Amino acid sequence: MMDDDVAMDDFPKIELIRDLDDREPKITGDGATARLNHWLSILVERGGSDLLLVPGVPACIRREGQVIPIESTPLQGEHIENAVMPALSTHGLQLYKEEQIADSSYRIAGLGRFRINLHHERGRAAAAIRALPNKVPSLRELHLPPAVEALARLPRGLVLIGGPAGSGKTTTVAALVNEINRREARHIVTIEDPIEYEHQHSRSVVEQMEVGMDVQDFPTALRAALRQAPDVLVVGEMRDPETMRIAVAAAETGHLVLSTLHTTDVASTVARICDSFPPERQNTIRQELAMALTGVLTQILLPSKTGGRYPAAELLMLGYGAKQHIRRNMLQHLHQEITITKKAGSFSLEESLADLVSQGHISREEALLYAIHPDDIDQLLRAPGRK
Repeated sequence: MMDDDVAMDDFPKIELIRDLDDREPKITGDGATARLNHWLSILVERGGSDLLLVPGVPACIRREGQVIPIESTPLQGEHIENAVMPALSTHGLQLYKEEQIADSSYRIAGLGRFRINLHHERGRAAAAIRALPNKVPSLRELHLPPAVEALARLPRGLVLIGGPAGSGKTTTVAALVNEINRREARHIVTIEDPIEYEHQHSRSVVEQMEVGMDVQDFPTALRAALRQAPDVLVVGEMRDPETMRIAVAAAETGHLVLSTLHTTDVASTVARICDSFPPERQNTIRQELAMALTGVLTQILLPSKTGGRYPAAELLMLGYGAKQHIRRNMLQHLHQEITITKKAGSFSLEESLADLVSQGHISREEALLYAIHPDDIDQLLRAPGRK
């Protein structure tokens, strides 16, 4: 465990470069961000995913899902604010002063990129800072079922990626974009808050817009992006009805639209969009969504007995039956459509969990705990061909 009274001078100097398009002077590790840079260097050195700064406890990192202290002295809100505020972009700093919550990207030369969320809890400053990988992973590297690749081969339509916070939704979207970029000559436009993965131009041309830096908000960015002749649109998160409306309309008019939602299964993903609108608009949205929606993937990350974390996922490739259920607001029947559309690539969460059990990553008991339909687990595990 790192002792918190080690002198900062004992650590190598780290040069900070602010957000990609935030033309601010460079600041060295000796300046206002020295303590934050120190914490982040420990995060990267120890292979953690997140730095957690919460009043009343020492600075902690999250590694393989476990929260681990890296110092012994509890933090105070002003310590956190003083350490993190200098790392915010100009827009992020203004937003934090106005609303006491802000997201910002942050780059340390020679160390990596990070996503900062500075917020308040119980009237005190707190922060969660995620390390962003320098390399966009492939779908294979994420250990997602091979059928997920079908989402990157769709020519048009709306694809939704659901899951709880920290389940890897953004990483999955980045991997899908990477697959399209690697294989097809298309124009890809992403709208993110903030940019998490930097895509290089490969066969495709990729433009990445950051909310607060390049554009004012998601709806404004989406309207502008539709005038940029895109083939593929990536909306980092659909947070409001207007963004949802424009995204659905874009998918209806021939674009491939990828986006994420904080949901747990296929039915709740569809319901989240419809329920975001006033009651008098919901039937119209259901009709439009049924036309536009082509695929829904939901996922969770589970700790593996062999180390690391593996995704358990559910995929519905929408056919005629699923679209009819959406039109009629009979979302409880969407689960059975997964079985009906297996040939198109659909698979259930229970199938994914059973695969993880067979591969030795999780136990049967863990699979039952995370399953939405636990009665299916034993039946799948007894199926011919399983170990």
